[in-house]
Amino acid sequence: MSRIRGLKTRRNAELGLLVFAMLLVAAFGATVEANQFDEIRPNFWVPAGLIGILFFGLHMVVRFTAPFADPVLLPSVALINGIGVAFLRRLDLENAIANERAIPGFFAETSGRQLAWTLLSLILAAVLLLLLRDHRVVSRYAYTLGLVGIVLMMIPAVLPASISEVNGAKLWIRIGSVSIQPGEFAKLALVSFFAYYLVRKREVLSLASHRVLGVDFPRGRDLGPVLTVWLFSLLVLVFEKDLGTALLYFGLFVVTLYVATERSSWLIIGLVLFFGGVYVAYLLGDVVGGPFANFYDRAEIWLDPFSQKNYERESGNSYQLVQGLLGLGTGGLFGTGPGAGSPFKVPEVRTDFIFAGLGEEIGLFGLAALLIIYLLIVERGLHAALAVRDSFGKLVAGGLAFTLGLQVFVILGGITGLIPLTGQTTPFLSAGGSSLMANWLLIAMLLRISDAARRPANTPAERASGPKKAPTQLHGAMTEVIKP
Repeated sequence: MSRIRGLKTRRNAELGLLVFAMLLVAAFGATVEANQFDEIRPNFWVPAGLIGILFFGLHMVVRFTAPFADPVLLPSVALINGIGVAFLRRLDLENAIANERAIPGFFAETSGRQLAWTLLSLILAAVLLLLLRDHRVVSRYAYTLGLVGIVLMMIPAVLPASISEVNGAKLWIRIGSVSIQPGEFAKLALVSFFAYYLVRKREVLSLASHRVLGVDFPRGRDLGPVLTVWLFSLLVLVFEKDLGTALLYFGLFVVTLYVATERSSWLIIGLVLFFGGVYVAYLLGDVVGGPFANFYDRAEIWLDPFSQKNYERESGNSYQLVQGLLGLGTGGLFGTGPGAGSPFKVPEVRTDFIFAGLGEEIGLFGLAALLIIYLLIVERGLHAALAVRDSFGKLVAGGLAFTLGLQVFVILGGITGLIPLTGQTTPFLSAGGSSLMANWLLIAMLLRISDAARRPANTPAERASGPKKAPTQLHGAMTEVIKP
């Protein structure tokens, strides 16, 4: 510990950024109260204070278990999580006022449950940091994690719609009042499996057989892995009825494959396979129907959400998308102000469409600032991937960072009409426990890998992990190769 104390760990910078983030959350809450009650009550700061205490607890865990971790990750995620809780609190207040009920307590209704989910998520993140002192240990269980990921991914598809389907997408397991989205945890397990598999097979998958327009394409016999994952993603699209989840799994594998092999041909093959499969599914939905019908309906709504036909569909109409677009349009550049909008005009504003409800009140500039914070988190994850010394850590960090960025793109693309609507939830913002817990575990893993990346080679923890093998320099990004 004496050796670590003599080095710059940037934990005080992290604490300062965390305090600043909570001040922004408190300011958001104060503005909500000013618009809802025409006054700022003395206890407006309590939600921000409560969630700030939770984040301070995780900060202390990071300070002692991952002292060299990236100082920007935790405050950035804390700000988004805090804004999410504050916005859900704002919805609870308006709901109570509209129904002439007493103002709910800080631990009541949706915001109170989200505060509890945040506490549980931070506990899980802290436990991961305490138990997992070396990210490379995960590679020992790669095949087990791969099997677990596939099982979690496919469970909702085989369950009856009565306990697995919400808003047309079969992504859930619902038992009574308890529901869980297993796909959120599946992506974490699959990232670890993909990383381990590609570290071992990267040399074979890097071999080229044909060169077309300056691009080296792989041998035909090496297409097995990508075709297998492509097939699974199409099964998810058809039987779980969700384009976003299929794109998330397939995109994760293809990008990790590209990072491992540095062959842009894999990106071209992946794009052709995915969009070709999606188009075929759309055509089959029109001609055959059956399991393809749901995706066909969503694609039709996406192509023309304002048409009378799509607006009045009996099963799955465009009302939700249209209201979300109108909400974003109402917000304009600067928004109506926190607490001054009409978010309840947008269905599912607490979950799928929280971006639309929030966008009405903070405007285009506010949403852009929020997206920049997401981009910053992804960038810090990719920076950790570039800096860490082992190939497994590079692929895991790169895969996790890309997964987070792709999930935000899929959600925002669906809400704005860029792609068909999906059943994904906005990381750290939307109400619900599955997404929040899984994404905080993702952040904990990035903290662990960034700690290994930034830790000087002669510190006690680094020496305890054993000597590193000498890296071989290749061209392109993430070029260090360590033989397994």
